[in-house]
Formats: sequence, structure tokens, C-alpha cells
Amino acid sequence: PRQPAKTLWYDRPRYVYLEFCVEDSTDVKVVIEDQRLVFSCKNADGVEFYNEINLYARVNSKDSQEKRSDRSITCFVRKWKEKVAWPRITKENIKPAWLSVDFDNWRDWEGDEEVERAMVEQYAEV
Repeated sequence: PRQPAKTLWYDRPRYVYLEFCVEDSTDVKVVIEDQRLVFSCKNADGVEFYNEINLYARVNSKDSQEKRSDRSITCFVRKWKEKVAWPRITKENIKPAWLSVDFDNWRDWEGDEEVERAMVEQYAEV
């Protein structure tokens, strides 16, 4: 029986990142379409993982890629409209149990914006 892989995601100005947490993955397949991502693989025990995500907004399937490590598979998915924040990764406003926000990486972009705003305000005061 297939099961969904635990998935972390976070938002960046140009890309959304998805990390599928499967250790020692084999037969990794990632299919990225304009508004859909399908991920599948097996782990060392032969368990099959399968995730299908209808994406919040359109992406550039040609300029997207994935990177496999011993612990997980990370997908970089290029947004069609850059610098537009995604409030969620799924088209539907529901959160599957296997999907979580990667808060460690999430804060950076917001942090960048705050730093940027502080700089702008600083210059405005001069």
C-alpha cells in the first residue's frame, strides 16, 4: 500500500520549496506540471510513497528541479509570478495531515522584508 511522505514546504520570492522526508529513497520520480506536483519513491524497506499536490498557483515546470539526499528529496518549484507570496501550497484551502510549513526556513523571507523595510525607513529619516 502506498502512503504519503511527510512533506515540509516554504515560500520564497522566486520559488516554493517542498521537502519530502523519506530516508534512503529509491526510484524517485517528480512530475511538475503547471499547477500540479506528483512525487513518488520507495524507501529502504520497499514502502511506496506517493504525494499529489494541486498547487496554489501556476508554476514554471521547465525551471524546477529536485535534489535528493539520504534524508529527503527537496524540490525547487519556480513560481510563474515571482515575488507573490503563497499563503499555502495547496489549491484547496485544506491542510493534509502529512503537510507542514517548514518554519525554520519560512521566517527568512519575512525577515528579509523587515530588514528591507527598516533600511527604507532609516533612509527616509535622513
